[in-house]
Amino acid sequence: METAQSQEQAAPAAFTAFARFVLCGGGVGITSSFAVAALASWIPWALANALITVVSTLLATELHARFTFGAGGRATWRQHAQSAGSAAAAYALTCVAMLVLQQMVAAPGAVLEQVVYLSASGLAGLARFAVLRLVVFARNRAQAAPTVRTARTVHATVARTAAPAGPAVLCYAA
Repeated sequence: METAQSQEQAAPAAFTAFARFVLCGGGVGITSSFAVAALASWIPWALANALITVVSTLLATELHARFTFGAGGRATWRQHAQSAGSAAAAYALTCVAMLVLQQMVAAPGAVLEQVVYLSASGLAGLARFAVLRLVVFARNRAQAAPTVRTARTVHATVARTAAPAGPAVLCYAA
């Protein structure tokens, strides 16, 4: 019983989870924006964005599983796949934002590109927070609760049957 209870982690409140999401996801996002800019000097921007999005999504999903949403361990392959879906939408949004910028400004500077990219990433991040909290990591907490109840029930049953029982009770139990 004690082991099951010690493994159970309460889900952080929405504000706490959001603050952690901003810290983890924002840190990965800002680092990613510089990585995209650096990689885009060697390969096309869309490809650089795609590669960095894959790497940053894997890293951020692990951080969110372990720290942000209180999942209590590594992210599962299912959580990675679901997180990748929301990251694909974020990728599309950042690509569209950069394409619009390229159409509106003939030669945008690095600062303007960063502002547009980070703004689009921020909007996508708000949507990702909702998806991750309500869908991706919500199932993990919902499945953990019945396991703990089962452990408590077994413990309570063992405690009740530990008292000496008469032959009639033993035959009934068999």
